[in-house]
Amino acid sequence: MTLALLLLASVFTIGPEKVKQGGVIRIETKEAGAFTARMGERRVRLFPDPDGGQLGLLPVAADDAAGFTQVVVEDAEGGVVTEARVEVMDARFPVQNIRVTPGVQALRAAPGEMEAIREFQGIVSESRYWRTPFRRPVPGCLISPFGVQRHHNGKPTGNYHRGIDQRAAVGVPVRAPAAGLVRLAEMYRLHGGSVGLDHGHGVATIHIHLSKLSVKPGDRVAAGDLIGVAGATGFATGPHLHWGLYVHGVPVNPLDWIPAIPRCAAK
Repeated sequence: MTLALLLLASVFTIGPEKVKQGGVIRIETKEAGAFTARMGERRVRLFPDPDGGQLGLLPVAADDAAGFTQVVVEDAEGGVVTEARVEVMDARFPVQNIRVTPGVQALRAAPGEMEAIREFQGIVSESRYWRTPFRRPVPGCLISPFGVQRHHNGKPTGNYHRGIDQRAAVGVPVRAPAAGLVRLAEMYRLHGGSVGLDHGHGVATIHIHLSKLSVKPGDRVAAGDLIGVAGATGFATGPHLHWGLYVHGVPVNPLDWIPAIPRCAAK
């Protein structure tokens, strides 16, 4: 590196040095300019941080391989400014078996449903509305954590849980975990009542199985605003709220973004 690049590299912070699957790597700098960060083929922009400087969030997927990886920061011309070695830790996600009735098991997405969900998850908007910590959308305890390997009636599905499930009876108010824009508000066949919030700079949350929607696309919400009512619509074995958190389209662990939440007692 030239002296100029060495000085520039010294003003970047990349961390943590060890991150579990489902976590997020933060890239921060006080330096002006257009920068991107990448890890393998995954690439994210750095955005202005309300607290000053710039911040980029590089998601680590639940199924990313454990081990050491390289995070590289590049300037607008694609030149490497700095890089850091980060260890992805095996989160050791457990297996969870769900008993599913034949009727629920037979549910399939309506035409266009999965495409709409994927399009929402990939939104990266220029304005940032979120601040940490996020709040729980409902007060209920944790039924199912992020990342568990899902079995249905004892058979592996090949999928992992892309969010968390909280206990919520039908009719319990569901509130925005952070400020944002409503990008998705629809009663779907597979996901049931769904509200997707764009929190800005690549951060989004989705809330599903709702029995009633209280917002529409284009609405602006503050943290704690009512967005819907809990239910058991779509692919659900009973009333609860499933909500997921996405960073640049990758599901990450919502438990890292909210105050501690107790697990539900075993029945």
